Amino acid sequence: MRFMDSTTLAYIAGFLDGDGSIFFQIVPRKDYKQKFQIRSSIAFYQKTEYVEILDWLKEIFGCGYIRHRKTGISDYTIVESKEVRRILELLRPYVRLKKKQIEIGLEILNKLENKKTTQDFLEICKLVDKFGYMNYSKKRTITHETVSKFLSP
Repeated sequence: MRFMDSTTLAYIAGFLDGDGSIFFQIVPRKDYKQKFQIRSSIAFYQKTEYVEILDWLKEIFGCGYIRHRKTGISDYTIVESKEVRRILELLRPYVRLKKKQIEIGLEILNKLENKKTTQDFLEICKLVDKFGYMNYSKKRTITHETVSKFLSP
């Protein structure tokens, strides 16, 4: 990761506000104790012909991957929760539109680090639902209720 001054961080935060997304999802995982995982990710989108800005972001952050879609759009995505946390913390002072998403996202990541019980996990799932509503997510099929029913005796 390269050094980032406040001007660079403000620019990247504006990019995230306009052409980026922050996601928290509940995904099935048979190998996990609660059989579900909370997946976090940050994505930046750009027309493939201008992919150099995504290459620059990847070089700046030193993590993640770039995908080129058949639609002519490319995305730079970071999924490792430690890296997602680091980037959210860096950009938090500068974002405007996604300020609430960053606050709830960091709360989810903090609670995940400290979860000890199934009830703790279910509370985190409720926060993920709240996050999904803020993102106007239409494709979500796994919610707190899904996990709660699955984990009920």
